[in-house]
Amino acid sequence: MAMSRNEILDQVKEVLVDALGLDEDEVTEGATLMGDLGAESIDFLDIVFRLEKTFGIKVPREELFPAESLMNNPDFVSGGKLTPKGLAEFKARMPHSDFSKFEANPDINKLTDLFTVAAVVNFVERKLNQAA
Repeated sequence: MAMSRNEILDQVKEVLVDALGLDEDEVTEGATLMGDLGAESIDFLDIVFRLEKTFGIKVPREELFPAESLMNNPDFVSGGKLTPKGLAEFKARMPHSDFSKFEANPDINKLTDLFTVAAVVNFVERKLNQAA
């Protein structure tokens, strides 16, 4: 039976509470993983592992959080901002993230703001729908 978005959200919240040592009320859909919830890069490995285990999905390296390999490409980043080509590439690789605010000022220092609880829920929902 397919999971509802709310069921996925509840389980994602549980994963993040356990992985990051948070209180459940801190984990809202709009919360950013790094800025609001205090996740560090090492935490992303734990989060991915827990998501795989909880939902029975596979998350290849950089599928959920693809920033690292793209940041070193001069076609994608120039002057501390994503180029139009870079923005298009990130959007293609991260259809689970909401770029509406980021597009106005594609500052690479704000890239982590795209990694929200809602983006993780969207990602898991897509993976589950692909597997169904």
